[in-house]
Parts: sequence; C-alpha cells; structure tokens
Amino acid sequence: MKKILLMSDTHGLVDDFMLKYVKQADEVWHAGDIGTVAVTDEIKKYKPVRAVYGNIDGAEIRKEFPEVQRFIVEDVSVLLIHIGGYPNRYAQIVRKILVLNPPKLFISGHSHILKIMYDKKYNLLHINPGAAGKKGFHKQRTMVRFVLDKGDIRDLEVIELKTR
Repeated sequence: MKKILLMSDTHGLVDDFMLKYVKQADEVWHAGDIGTVAVTDEIKKYKPVRAVYGNIDGAEIRKEFPEVQRFIVEDVSVLLIHIGGYPNRYAQIVRKILVLNPPKLFISGHSHILKIMYDKKYNLLHINPGAAGKKGFHKQRTMVRFVLDKGDIRDLEVIELKTR
C-alpha cells in the first residue's frame, strides 16, 4: 500500500500547508509547471518525488524530469504528463500511448482545473489535481491524495489549500 500526494502547477511555490500533506504521503507526484527545482528539492527532504516538466519549466527542471513518465506502483500502471487533455480530448502524444497501451491511471496538469474522471473507452481513471500554486486564474489551490493498493486506486481525497 502506498499513499500518494498528487500536485501540479506550483509555479515555484512550496509552503507549510503543502508540506503538511507531503509529510503524510509515501510518495509525491508532480504533474508539471514546477517553476523551480527549489520546489522539488524541498519536497525531497521529506519524501520521494516523481515529476514531469511543464511548459513553463526551464532547462534545469527539464534536465532532472522528463516530459512523460510511465511507471507501476502497487500493480497500478501510471501515465504522468503535464499537457494531456481529458477523455475524448486527449493531446496527440497521449492518444498514441492510450491506443497502444493504456494505463490504469492517467495524470495530467496544465489547466489549473481540478478534475477526476473515469474514461470508459480506455478503462482508466484520469486525475488533474488542479493547481497548488498561486499563479494563474484559479481561485482555490488544490492537490489530490489517494491510496494505491494491490491494483486498486482508493480513498481519493481533494485537498483544498489556502485560497490565492
């Protein structure tokens, strides 16, 4: 069993409210637009980090994190990308992956809009955790946490941080 904290679009922000939840997780996943390596470096002081770079991320972050990550945790296959789209409107790179080998869990960021949706066509759960940072049009900062356990994705919880 692994407790996962999922965030995106921090845009250079990591604060005590976020770190409270980081400390409760087994792993932290970041769906891009990290902003600066100081964010992931701070999180790594407490927990392992899996991340992808986003469209605002510079060379330093792109050197450390890939555009796309594919991995398995607790028998759950995961696809992590920053700009991925949504069911019936996936980005081209994502559509190619889904046709060949769909994951059980697809995660993207970018939109700053929290969405958790099931895609019947590809039999996968899609999560966009919204934005944990303060930059952007969103009013509420959000993250998502959940448990992966022997092939199951359970105990999904939306975390609302202090408003912008």
